[in-house]
Amino acid sequence: MRGYAATVKFRTYKNTDLTVSEVGYGMWTISTGWWGNYTEGEALALMRKAFDLGVTLFDAADTYGNGLSEEYIAKGFPKNRDEIVIATKVGYDFVTHGEARGRGQREIPQDFSPDAIARATEAALKRLKTDRIDLLQLHNIRMEQATDDDVWKTLAELKSAGKIRYYGVALGPAIGWLYEGINVIREREITSMQHIYNMLEQHPGRAIHDAATETGKETMFLIRVPHSSGMLEGKYNVETVFPPGDHRAHRPRSWLLNGVKKIEQLRFL
Repeated sequence: MRGYAATVKFRTYKNTDLTVSEVGYGMWTISTGWWGNYTEGEALALMRKAFDLGVTLFDAADTYGNGLSEEYIAKGFPKNRDEIVIATKVGYDFVTHGEARGRGQREIPQDFSPDAIARATEAALKRLKTDRIDLLQLHNIRMEQATDDDVWKTLAELKSAGKIRYYGVALGPAIGWLYEGINVIREREITSMQHIYNMLEQHPGRAIHDAATETGKETMFLIRVPHSSGMLEGKYNVETVFPPGDHRAHRPRSWLLNGVKKIEQLRFL
């Protein structure tokens, strides 16, 4: 038994044999440079610390650091493949546009064509140095992909081939995407949907959850930004200034001021 693993809670995705720690590790923060800068040594040490504490779910994306987040997983757990759950994402064409990203919330072109999804999955498997991805997510889909049968046929084929075990979608980049989320829940058979949800940002997450309940689907949710981009940690104030390369530096000042005000109202908790 390693570290504090005995105290960590686990959940099994419904209708699957995919069991994950309730608290996962998001690879975005240590591989993009948009939430502070980390050396490879620092990044791997943080991942191993999380693993020693019982975290088994590591959520990456091929576009995080232009492949770096997946490479970190391979380097961090060369002998622990069967002890971790690898979630990653495909959809952004970083091979062609990876150097054109600019600031932290700026998107690059996407490519969800069947060939692109298949190529991206193969490339991710090589970077991860594994023969299967436990959870493959379509990264920040639009309604066009939600309604494109060829996209979902491709995912089913990848699953049948054993290259991925389960699949789902991630909504973003920012909060929103209500109709895309509801459409996928109603029309597609997915294992997981990833979206923003926390005490300060519950819409449209709550509406998406309600849609799953109404349809009787067994969809499960992978929640990101549970700390409201650090706001719920209670360390920000009206004088807080973020470094130029930090994605929070590009948000309107009203986000900081309104958030600090809300936190003051919640401090009694």
